[in-house]
Amino acid sequence: MEISGIKIRKITNIGRLRGIVSVTFDDVLAVHDIKVVQGERRLFAAMPSRRDENGIYRDIVHPITATARADIENRILRAFEEECIRRGISIDS
Repeated sequence: MEISGIKIRKITNIGRLRGIVSVTFDDVLAVHDIKVVQGERRLFAAMPSRRDENGIYRDIVHPITATARADIENRILRAFEEECIRRGISIDS
């Protein structure tokens, strides 16, 4: 599957959250609520998750391989940073 679109839905500077993104694959599948989060060293993309009955957060959808995760995350972060630049928004913590 190829990424056919990335929509930056929200840019914020609340806590570690920097934004909310939706990604479309092959113009047929959309994944909403991917979070752009400021980690200790860098921004990263956190897949949509929910808390289970034990209080542990589990991804609802996620890439299976490390390569797929890196590719998707790189595309998301590139699009997010480009949108921040376009809007003149600083995402520094």
